Amino acid sequence: MTRKMWYMDLLINEINEVPFFDIQLPYELALKIFQYLGRTELGRCAQVSRTWKVLAEDEVLWYSLCQREGYLPDTSISDCSCWKLALQDCRAKERTLRTNWKNRIGAVSQLQYELGKVLCDVHSCDGVAIAGYTSGDVRLWDTRTWDYTAPILEPTCGSADPGPQPHVSFVRINSSLAVAAYEDGTVNVWSLMIGREPIHHYQHNQRIQALALGLRGAAVATASGFEVKVESPDDRGYWQTTAQFEIQKLVNFLHMVPGGVGKPVTIAAAEDIVYLLKAEEPGRVLHSVYGQPVTCLDVSASEAAFGVKGFGWLLNETNKILLYSLETGQCVTKIGSSLGDFSCVNLQDSPPWMLATGNKDRRVRVYDLRRSTSLCSLYAHHLGVSAVQMDDWKIVSGGEEGLVCVWDQRMGTKLWEMHARHPVRHIWFNTHSLITANIPDEKSPRGASIMDDDLTAHRRHRGIIYAYEFSVDQLARESTLPICRSSYDEVTGYNYNIGLAVPYDNIR
Repeated sequence: MTRKMWYMDLLINEINEVPFFDIQLPYELALKIFQYLGRTELGRCAQVSRTWKVLAEDEVLWYSLCQREGYLPDTSISDCSCWKLALQDCRAKERTLRTNWKNRIGAVSQLQYELGKVLCDVHSCDGVAIAGYTSGDVRLWDTRTWDYTAPILEPTCGSADPGPQPHVSFVRINSSLAVAAYEDGTVNVWSLMIGREPIHHYQHNQRIQALALGLRGAAVATASGFEVKVESPDDRGYWQTTAQFEIQKLVNFLHMVPGGVGKPVTIAAAEDIVYLLKAEEPGRVLHSVYGQPVTCLDVSASEAAFGVKGFGWLLNETNKILLYSLETGQCVTKIGSSLGDFSCVNLQDSPPWMLATGNKDRRVRVYDLRRSTSLCSLYAHHLGVSAVQMDDWKIVSGGEEGLVCVWDQRMGTKLWEMHARHPVRHIWFNTHSLITANIPDEKSPRGASIMDDDLTAHRRHRGIIYAYEFSVDQLARESTLPICRSSYDEVTGYNYNIGLAVPYDNIR
C-alpha cells in the first residue's frame, strides 16, 4: 500500500461527519446524497475540500457508476481496488472502439463453405452465425474464437440416405439452440451444449413458409400451409407440440415475442392480417385491413411494429409503419408516409423509443416513437434497403444491390461501405463485431457447376458471409492469420485499414 492510499484510508476512518453548508451530516447519509451525482459532478465536489474529496472518491460511488453505465456488469465491489480507474479504462476502450468503427480499423474475414454450394439463409446471435446451404448442410461459425470454429450440424439419421438432400429454407439460432427448416417440411433442432446430433425433429406435410425461434427460451414456431405450430420441451426436457393454430391465409412473417414468461407468444403476419398467437388460447387478430398487405415485421417484449402497403396517393393512403401494444392489442401510433414499400423494420435491437426502417424508395429512416417523427432520412441503396439495424450512435444498412453501409446517426453521414455480389439479407452487430450475409436469390443458377455431380458451385453464385472485428484488444495485426499479414509499410492507396496481403510482402 502506497503512502497516499494509507493516508486516504486513515482520513476515511477518522471522518464520521461531513460538512454540508451549515450542518454536519453522518458519512453514510452524505454518501447516499453523492450517489445521485455523475462523473463530472463528483470531480467538482472532490475540489471543494479534503473531506469532500474523500467522500467523492469512495469506491461505492464509482462502482455504482460503472454498473449504471453498463460497464463490468457481472462483477462485485470487491473485484477491483480502484473503481474510478476501472471506469476510466472502460471509457477509454469504448472511445477507441468507436474510432475503430468509424475508420474501419480491424479485421474482416470471409466465412465460406464450398461444399455447401449456394447459401440459402443466415442468422446469428452473440457472435455465433448459422448458415444453411442448398446441399442440405447446416454450419455454425463462432466468430468469438480466433480460428472461427465452424462445426457442421448433422441431420437426422433418415436424411443421410444416398441422393440429393433437400435445400435448407430457414435457419435460426439463440444462445442455446440452433434450428433449421428444409424444403421438404422437415425441422431439426440442435442443442449448442450437447453436440452435433439433433435433439428434436418434426415434419410438416407442406413447404415451410416461415420459422421463428425464441430469443432466450427453447420454443420453436413454424408456419406451413394454413397452420402455425409451436414446439417446446416440457419440465422433463421432452419436446412436444405446445400450440397449433389454423389461420386463414399463408404466413409471410413469423416472430416469437422475446422475454415472455410462461407459455410462448407468437406474432404471425399472413398477407393483410396480423395474428397474436398465445398457447392455450385461441388465436387473436391484432390487425386486419383488406387490401393492405404487411411488408415487414419485428417485435419487442411489449410491442409489434410492421409495415403496411397503402392504397396509393389517390386515396391518401400511403405506406406506413404501425406500432401495436401486445398487452392491449391496440394501435399505439402510425408513423411514416412513403410512396415505396417498407421492406425492413428493426424494433427489437433499436434503442428505447427508437425505430429503424428500410424502404424500397432507397432510404433508411429512423423514427422517434414518442413524437412519431423521422429523426433522419438517409439515401442509402439504389435498389432498395433489405436489412437495417441501429444502436445509440450508428446505423448499419444493407441493400438489394449488395452494399453494406455504416452511418453516423447523429451526423447523418456515411462512414464507410463494403460491396458484394448478392443482396444483403442479414445484418447483426454488437459493440465490437459485425456479421453480414449476402445471399443469392437464385438457388439453382444456370451454369453454377461444370458438371451435374460437381460438389461445389462457382464462387460468384455461392453468396458470402462477412465477419468484422473492431475490438480494441484484437486489432487487425493480431487477429489476421500470419499468412495474410502484410509487411509492406508504404501505403500507395487507401487500404481501408484492413491487414490484407500485398505483392510486396517478404517471403519467409
